[in-house]
Amino acid sequence: MMAREMEQPSTAPAQATKPVEPALTKSLSLLEASAFNMSNMVGIGVFLTIPLILAELPGPQALLGWLAGALLAICDGMIWCELGAALPGSGGTYLFLRETFGPRRWGRFLAFLFIWQFILSGPLEIASGSIGFADYFKYFAPHLTDLHHGLLAALVAFVALALCYRRIQTVGKIMVVLWAGMIVTVGLVVTAGFSHFNSQLAFHSGEPFHLNGAGLLALGAAMSFVTYDFLGYYVVCYVGEEVKNPQRTIPAAIIISVIVIAALYFAIHVAVTGTLSIAEARQSPYVASELVEKVWGARTAAIVTALILWTSFASTFTLMLGYSRIPYAAAGDGCFFHVFRHVHPKEQFPDLSLLVVGAVTIAVSFIPLAAEITILLTSRILVQFIAQGIGVFLMHRNFPPSQRPFRMWLYPLPALLAISGWIYVFATSGATTFTIFGTAVAHSNMFWGAISLAAGVPIFFVWAWRMHHWPFEETDKTAGA
Repeated sequence: MMAREMEQPSTAPAQATKPVEPALTKSLSLLEASAFNMSNMVGIGVFLTIPLILAELPGPQALLGWLAGALLAICDGMIWCELGAALPGSGGTYLFLRETFGPRRWGRFLAFLFIWQFILSGPLEIASGSIGFADYFKYFAPHLTDLHHGLLAALVAFVALALCYRRIQTVGKIMVVLWAGMIVTVGLVVTAGFSHFNSQLAFHSGEPFHLNGAGLLALGAAMSFVTYDFLGYYVVCYVGEEVKNPQRTIPAAIIISVIVIAALYFAIHVAVTGTLSIAEARQSPYVASELVEKVWGARTAAIVTALILWTSFASTFTLMLGYSRIPYAAAGDGCFFHVFRHVHPKEQFPDLSLLVVGAVTIAVSFIPLAAEITILLTSRILVQFIAQGIGVFLMHRNFPPSQRPFRMWLYPLPALLAISGWIYVFATSGATTFTIFGTAVAHSNMFWGAISLAAGVPIFFVWAWRMHHWPFEETDKTAGA
């Protein structure tokens, strides 16, 4: 049935670009869209994961992890560019899967699974910023208890929710301010590192890299942390309905974001490893603060730490804004509770969807950061990144050129590389141990990611049966042709 459906070019893309009543305001410029992406990408993650990356690749070979992650981001970014330009609506992945796989059958199924895993993984990713904020705040309060740590993370999420609860024009200005703070923070850390740079530390210390099975597993494990740091180059796609000239703005914002942030990450890593020894960097929970303290003293380090907390909050804020549009979009075509389509009567933004996403984020802010990263990444890879890569091939087959305003560079090579890269990250993601009723249960992260997704399959069929959707109704009039 899927093959038969795919043979028919979908007419839904034209419908997807039509305004929906009540329409959201198109006001995000290229500057604001780029700031939106980059503020999300450079949260506190890069300052927390450098020790974790060095633990897997303890030496100059750690740069291989950053290089591989940047390559994966730019290749996957090409997929988001094509899909975002062709389908510039609210919802991002939800919209892309629904339209490329066909909205009547398999597209509906995959879109439902994405929303299912998003209900947990979306707030988990948002909360990684608030939890990272609380982690780094320990630089000022090293004796912070676990309870107070969780309460602080939840408070950060609440403040981000409060700032998001307003019209998009005001939010766009807030994003630029937060983005500017992020640029200042990174600039100070890089300047401190390179002012006392030691090339022997950066490029000639640590352990050698061996191109064998163990080396490839280590590279894959490091890429998991690098990939987490890059997440966010696509967030503008989730607010595509609110972007000016989205056919041009969305691809440009994605490409600019990946290139600029890749350069910043390389600079930050080299600055750290060229100032601190590998042993110091691997063991430090506050590598950026300790770097600045070593070079400029404790007072300046405190200022930089405060700015790092600023970037963490910016990430929490921008993710919450973008992800709040996904349930809103899903409700619009009858694939989620219709109440989530509610728009604030005065400010014209999806208020109920934002409140629910924000509430779940506050609730999961008490989970340890390492567990959050593991669960959200492995649950996302299958239904989001790999499925979207396949969706680009379906779009090239079924959509006419007039409905594909952005053409992927060197097509299909970037899409093939992205799919292969995501499979590699998924397969080498390591293992996580959870304690259930006092018993430690260890499984590969592939298991946790697959099981969290598979749990949504029976939920879909129960929902489809109750709603009389495919496969329980021969003609599904609610889906559109």
